[in-house]
Amino acid sequence: MSTGTLWWQGDGGALPLLAAAIGLAWGVAADRIAARWPAREDGQPAVRPIDWRTPVVALVGGLAGYLVATRFAAEPVHLGLMIVVSLGFVLLLATDLDQRLLPDVLTLPLIPLALVVFVVGASPYLDTTGDLVAAAVAAVILPLGMFLLSLPFGPGAIGLGDLKLLVGVGLLGGAFRLIAGLVFGALLAAIVIVVLVAVRRITLRSYIPYGPFLIVGCLWALLVLSGGPQV
Repeated sequence: MSTGTLWWQGDGGALPLLAAAIGLAWGVAADRIAARWPAREDGQPAVRPIDWRTPVVALVGGLAGYLVATRFAAEPVHLGLMIVVSLGFVLLLATDLDQRLLPDVLTLPLIPLALVVFVVGASPYLDTTGDLVAAAVAAVILPLGMFLLSLPFGPGAIGLGDLKLLVGVGLLGGAFRLIAGLVFGALLAAIVIVVLVAVRRITLRSYIPYGPFLIVGCLWALLVLSGGPQV
């Protein structure tokens, strides 16, 4: 196999490593953006210094870059689409870790983007109109169900930004990946909480936002998960 083929296919070539390095750099940049934007209203310093969140976002950015390049290198249109999606997800992770906020300017565009790529036949996950209909149903029912289930726990139990993100992920990846992302995020959250409680960094009464785990779960569903129903 030629060097050029290795580069583009990603089978041990340079592209995944380059994408990982770029993703790592973007993760650091996203953390620094989130330390400044959106504008703070909580009286905290204008710019948060580098802390544990910086390497976490950088690591997720590097992994996302590597996975995008590995999975979609042979499909340039899908590669470009998922690069954009992954960049947005990493920035969402940074803003949620920093300010517990998923800005509408990052979550809402995913909804029309998912619909447009389906209409033009460029969706990496959905093939038929039936796939899209099933995805749309899941994208409405699952976020609505989560919202209703959160009501007894009071305001803030689940953020509206989380629900808007779920709608976009459902329309882009389909019901199967939406459900898988939710489950993966919940399991990851449970593992992290158990570890933090065990080392006495938090208590069972501590508030732990679900958004960061949801974002990682959705990235896993979109970039790693294979097989299963198209919807």
